[in-house]
Amino acid sequence: MAALSILVLHLAIIAFNVAGCVLIPIGGWFRWRWVREFWWRLVHLLSLAVVAVQALVGRACFLTILQADASGASHVQPMIAHWIESVIYLPLPLWAFAIAYVVVFAWVVALWIVVRPRLPWRQHPISPRM
Repeated sequence: MAALSILVLHLAIIAFNVAGCVLIPIGGWFRWRWVREFWWRLVHLLSLAVVAVQALVGRACFLTILQADASGASHVQPMIAHWIESVIYLPLPLWAFAIAYVVVFAWVVALWIVVRPRLPWRQHPISPRM
């Protein structure tokens, strides 16, 4: 049960990261206020920074390691766990993930410039660039 919970949490974090990468530029274009919320953007940026750094140092995601430890080698998985794992864990070498994660992190950093978040300590709104 713990392994499945970690796997579902992992999928939720991946969905959060991917959704942010897609919705921030779309929201910038359509002037959605919520895509400029500082704390949400900071969590998104830091989440992807952790992923990129882990990949650059040649280490698997800590959630992947926790899930593998919790599941055990001889454990038969529920069908949903097998489906989620097939979506999350692609059979690629670690260097391919490192490149992909660094590119995605660079994209998120660029979004901080193009679709700037509202800084909570500023009193006046930022004029949107996009």
